[in-house]
Amino acid sequence: MIDIYEKINELYDKRREVELGGGDERIEKQHEKGKLTARERIELLVDKGSFVELSPFIEHRTNDFGLDEQKGPGDGVVTGYGKVNGRPIYLFSQDFTVFGGALGEMHAKKIANVMDLAAKNGTPFVGLNDSGGARIQEGVVSLDGYGHIFYRNAIYSGVIPQISVIMGPCAGGAVYSPAITDFVFMVEKTSQMFITGPKVIETVTGEKISAEDLGGAHVHNSISGNAHFEASSEQEVLEEVRKLLSYLPQNNEEKPPRLVVNEENDYRPDLTDVIPFDAVRPYDVRKVIEQVCDADSFMETQKNFAKNIVVGFARIKGETVGLVCNQPKVMAGGLDINSSDKAARFIRTCDSFNIPIITFEDVTGFFPGVKQEHGGIIRHGAKILYAYSEATVPKLTVILRKAYGGAYVALNSKSIGADLVFAWPNAEIAVMGPQGAANIIFAKEIQNSDNPEQVRQQKIEEYREKFANPYVAASRGMVDDVIDPRETRIKIIQALEMLRNKKESRPFKKHGNIPL
Repeated sequence: MIDIYEKINELYDKRREVELGGGDERIEKQHEKGKLTARERIELLVDKGSFVELSPFIEHRTNDFGLDEQKGPGDGVVTGYGKVNGRPIYLFSQDFTVFGGALGEMHAKKIANVMDLAAKNGTPFVGLNDSGGARIQEGVVSLDGYGHIFYRNAIYSGVIPQISVIMGPCAGGAVYSPAITDFVFMVEKTSQMFITGPKVIETVTGEKISAEDLGGAHVHNSISGNAHFEASSEQEVLEEVRKLLSYLPQNNEEKPPRLVVNEENDYRPDLTDVIPFDAVRPYDVRKVIEQVCDADSFMETQKNFAKNIVVGFARIKGETVGLVCNQPKVMAGGLDINSSDKAARFIRTCDSFNIPIITFEDVTGFFPGVKQEHGGIIRHGAKILYAYSEATVPKLTVILRKAYGGAYVALNSKSIGADLVFAWPNAEIAVMGPQGAANIIFAKEIQNSDNPEQVRQQKIEEYREKFANPYVAASRGMVDDVIDPRETRIKIIQALEMLRNKKESRPFKKHGNIPL
């Protein structure tokens, strides 16, 4: 007679074997590299005791190249669901101690299955990547597995938040899954992403470079723009993932969570000291953000990439908002190729997940130069226009100082769909700056005068008075109100309340054709 308790004990023995992954020796090697195991990472990411594992007993079914003699507990990936800050998420965590986390047929099947569950249940999906790439011994089925994952990344994009955390190597075709997801996190010194590794590059081109210099966290957060966040340790990066999830809704049919804020005094007298009245003097727009948003609520994305624009999430009176801000202390806040891409992507992310967009504008224009023109600044700049025009969430703009030329139009002007545009009384809204305009319009008059410099200054002030002040734009309805800078937070809170139930439709279509 079969003893039920023997079977139960057998179950727990098998579970312990699966949980041990590649064994103590490989776990120790993982720790020696400064890396956690797949299960340790999950414990840090989700609320204590909330993780439920799915398909723990799946294994590969390949007999070639000696794999029939090798066990692969869980086939090198842990999948399941848990809670972060009390809200459910689905996830996978690749186990480098089993086949180096390499992706094979059943490995991919586990990930695809849990992605489908996330989409069906309208729940964020988090992938913890630590893999040597495709499992070569399984041949083309491993590539097919990647395809199934890529397809789901694309189809579920804009439906549920998708977050990729690079916690080790991520090479070859594997990098395209994180590239499709909404946010990519990396860990300094232990995570890398690249299509072809250093050895292949050296063989093909003769160039010598380390894995870290080729595709490390700093490279992708400051040069390529492929990543959004970096942290010094795995513990820190997983805490940042938890923080990001607190700003996001569960899916595209929900609004972001709101916090209760008891602060009553929203008047900000210090704002008048933040921005120099002189239009050419630089300042840090983050000081404006600190004054307008709830204390310590700003979470900047892509902080070290395209620094001439600052984007990120914050809270205003407890409500999640997305901020798009020119940064006058870098390139005078002008827009170039990289900043255009950065802003457009962030705008579309906010619009996907019902997050109001607030634009703090102080822009000289699109950055001039042969390199920019030949690099396609027209196409890249058009992405911002497209993203703002397409977005249907509440859209507010505050013109802090300068709003010149096509960049003024691109940065959420009334003409491309802003719900409300406010301007500070020192704002200059014009086709170009008063200095440049005066030099063109009054060139002959200045040149033929007895005192050209004096006449130039007179004409600059004349142009500023007639065309470059906020009241001209306000008189034409392009600015809804000229406001006291100290009341900026109050005006934004009122606007967000007024726009909370905004609904706006677009003509039926499969999708638009953004100039990629």
